[in-house]
Amino acid sequence: MEYLSAQEYRHIVRIVGNDIKGEKKMVIGLTQIKGLGFNFATAILDTLKINPNSNIGNLTEENVKAIERLITDPIASNFPTWFLNRRKDIETGTDLHLLTSDIPFTLRNDIERERVTASWRGYRHLSGLKVRGQRTRCTGRKGGAVGVAKGGLAAPAKKGGAGAPAAAAPAGPDGTPAAETPSPAAAEKKE
Repeated sequence: MEYLSAQEYRHIVRIVGNDIKGEKKMVIGLTQIKGLGFNFATAILDTLKINPNSNIGNLTEENVKAIERLITDPIASNFPTWFLNRRKDIETGTDLHLLTSDIPFTLRNDIERERVTASWRGYRHLSGLKVRGQRTRCTGRKGGAVGVAKGGLAAPAKKGGAGAPAAAAPAGPDGTPAAETPSPAAAEKKE
């Protein structure tokens, strides 16, 4: 049986503000950081010559700092620009790699900028429709049905049928309601 080396095994490792369980494999543990995918995590471990199948709890403090350095500034480590998740940022014009809470914050800002400039994409976002040219005739029907009452009747039925109440109908010559009095032509046919 193999024992741990002189370094201490940690049950929780904190990398870029995320707590990762020590029993996770290196690649899987790094992908739990929002903004890091499988390919990016594999590239980081290959660059630092760390075994991707070992547990993340076996990382030394120097390894954790090196991983954080690579994650926060991948361009300095000669990562290609196509590997980053935000190229040519609109505010700064530089290539960035966004992590954790920066991703939804930047996404909200981008959508708000499109709405303010009244672009077509902004109108589509505002209406809740598809933005990238997909068809909407038969897909994307996530809202409720419009103009259709599902199940049962639209209005409860009245007693006495769908017409007016019998009390409101005018009375015939013999005191019965007009609807029940036979017409003169029907009376002649009966006889």
